Amino acid sequence: MSNSRTDWWPPLEGESHATGEPQPSHDPHAPGDLFGAIETAAAPTARRSRSSARAHRAKERKHRRRRTFLVLTLALAMIVGAGYVVYSLFGSSWHLGSSTGAVSDYPGPGYPSAQVVVNAGDSGSQIGKTLVDAGVVASQKAFTAAFSANPDAAKIQPGTYNLLLKMKASDAVSALLNPASRVSMRVTIPEGQTSAQILAKITEVALIPAKDLQAAAADPAAIGLPPQANGKIEGWLYPATYQVQPGETAAAVLKQMVAQTVSVLTAKNVPQDQWETVLNKASLIEREARRDEDRPMMARAIENRLAQGMPLSIDASVAYGLNKPGTQLTNADIQNADNPFNTYKHMGLPPTPIASPGEKSIDAVLNPAQGTWLFWMTVNDDTGETKFATTYAEHQQNQAQHDAWLASRASSTATPAG
Repeated sequence: MSNSRTDWWPPLEGESHATGEPQPSHDPHAPGDLFGAIETAAAPTARRSRSSARAHRAKERKHRRRRTFLVLTLALAMIVGAGYVVYSLFGSSWHLGSSTGAVSDYPGPGYPSAQVVVNAGDSGSQIGKTLVDAGVVASQKAFTAAFSANPDAAKIQPGTYNLLLKMKASDAVSALLNPASRVSMRVTIPEGQTSAQILAKITEVALIPAKDLQAAAADPAAIGLPPQANGKIEGWLYPATYQVQPGETAAAVLKQMVAQTVSVLTAKNVPQDQWETVLNKASLIEREARRDEDRPMMARAIENRLAQGMPLSIDASVAYGLNKPGTQLTNADIQNADNPFNTYKHMGLPPTPIASPGEKSIDAVLNPAQGTWLFWMTVNDDTGETKFATTYAEHQQNQAQHDAWLASRASSTATPAG
């Protein structure tokens, strides 16, 4: 007889036939499983409560994540927007790789105001340094690049300019090319003016007192007048256009004009001991010639007269000595030997030049035409037509032609009687 209950004894509730170990009960009403039944009945409610709590917490987390995402998105959008604005204004102006973060170019347009001086002979790099020091442009490199990129930049003139602070370099180049930006006074001296006329012009335009100019003109050392001028400024103020800076002294202005005359004579390889003589002859031509083609012929006639020991007999010189127009000379003026500039009565060149000659008259003296002329006569004062003669008889014919022109003009302008 076996002791194993598996042979015939039915398994107890909850046991397995195979092992005899307890198994979970499937009868909710079994007396021995009351608490299990109660627990079983309460379990769905607890699970539902826990599930609801978890769902609520999950929902809250989801809402928090959404709020966080929206806040981060909004913040990012604000950062991106601010970055775009900054880049639009300064993005191309910063060296991001620079250890100093220095701005290489301002975006412009800038704001008032700065005043800068461009000196004669300044290069683009030198102008750039001046502008950087004045706060006009951000860097010398940016200005030099803009200067090189602008084909007209080489036309920037010396002078004082009103510019803006923190300008874009290319805008600064354009402003320097704009005459409206210039502060300095532009004084234009035409060919053939006397020193008195030139000083009056400077006073009129640049507002430098006449007494200051006259004092400077009487001080050869202050204005750089060469020894060849013998202390006389006449003829040495070169005719050209000059920029007079605010506050510039009379001596500085005249020194610039004298320096220009020296520069022209030097460039033409005129020996220094001939500077005064060349200017003297050229001044006579400048006041007498009406047409450029006549200048070399007048230069030759002057040389021929001097070579033959003849008086120059030039009306413009006589008029200069009397401080009156050549058209108002009288016979008494021609006979007045007290006038040192009377080239009818005194041999050779006048004591000084009689005006500031231009380059064409200087060139005529240096390269006179070939010919035997001794006389010239303007036969038509309106057109400036001038005729040259070798003999006095030819010269008298030309004088007669001029007299006829005067008579014709007088008759055409006469007021009818009645």
